[in-house]
Amino acid sequence: MLRNRELARMVAAYVLSACALAFGAYATVTTGVLAQMSPCGLAAACAAWTIAVAGALAVPVAAATCARYRALARLAGGIDAALHGSRRLSVERMREGELAILANEIDKLFSRLTRANEALDREKRALADALADISHQLRTPLTTLALTVELLRREGSEARRRDELLRRADMLLGQVSWLVEALLKLARIDAGIVRLERTTVAAAEVARRAAAPLEIAYELKGVDLALDVQGEPTFEGDAAWTTEALENVLKNCLEHTPAGGSVRMAVGEDALACRISVEDTGPGIDPEDLPHVFERFYRGRAAEVRGAERVDPAGVGIGLALARELVGAEGGVLTAANRAEGGARFELAFFKTAV
Repeated sequence: MLRNRELARMVAAYVLSACALAFGAYATVTTGVLAQMSPCGLAAACAAWTIAVAGALAVPVAAATCARYRALARLAGGIDAALHGSRRLSVERMREGELAILANEIDKLFSRLTRANEALDREKRALADALADISHQLRTPLTTLALTVELLRREGSEARRRDELLRRADMLLGQVSWLVEALLKLARIDAGIVRLERTTVAAAEVARRAAAPLEIAYELKGVDLALDVQGEPTFEGDAAWTTEALENVLKNCLEHTPAGGSVRMAVGEDALACRISVEDTGPGIDPEDLPHVFERFYRGRAAEVRGAERVDPAGVGIGLALARELVGAEGGVLTAANRAEGGARFELAFFKTAV
């Protein structure tokens, strides 16, 4: 209790005043002054003594009150400065005392509010950037689609030409549909409403399911897709979401691997985790792009130079971001690196709960 400065000062003042009063009364009685006084003199002496004691008590009370009002004024000034955004948390003024404790709590409150406002500002800027990126990525295929439809409306188009335009329109619609679905999945993950199952998953089966829809695309491009399974590795997670995450990684590798190249998947486990790795023989990832490869809408320096003509997992910068979010939601980790012999390497690691 005595650590409270205001209270300690008040108690000390009252104790000193009480001691002075007791000493004065004792001195008066022992000297026999009261016995020699007349009734009027005794009354006058009592009144004078009362006034003196009241004055003695009033001095520390007034001093404490003035100090308290000054502290309140400083506190009010600090609050006003904080409301105008020109005040920060001051650790130097954190000390004991009722008002000091109140000031400290207000400082902490403003500090939390400041951090919350900064986080909201960052989210607002990120949302604005995301909307700009989405509109930019949708504008190109939609414009191309509109031109394709206009060409189809023209009379005299040959059947072969019409078939080609229809295939282009179908491709564009599929790409836009993929982008919208990917964005919806990311929004669901951010909102925390994605329901993930927690079952024992066979990693080799996940790899086969992820590769199956892409076998024709790999064959048409002339890229070899191989799978190497060591043992019977398993992990705890959601088979469907993991399959989709791995499929996005495979799409990215296909996009960046030239004809005649290869993409190799390896599935295994060690004492720490179940691991699914994907390696390609493409040009690899630019060192400047490597730290940002999983960021949403990040397309890399090379893609920005070429410009965006298509909406696909690699061209938009959504596929890898979605893959990492899906793996992370299951408690896993998706990493990217460059191989020493050339090409990129991605690894999905699902750590074991018990080693």
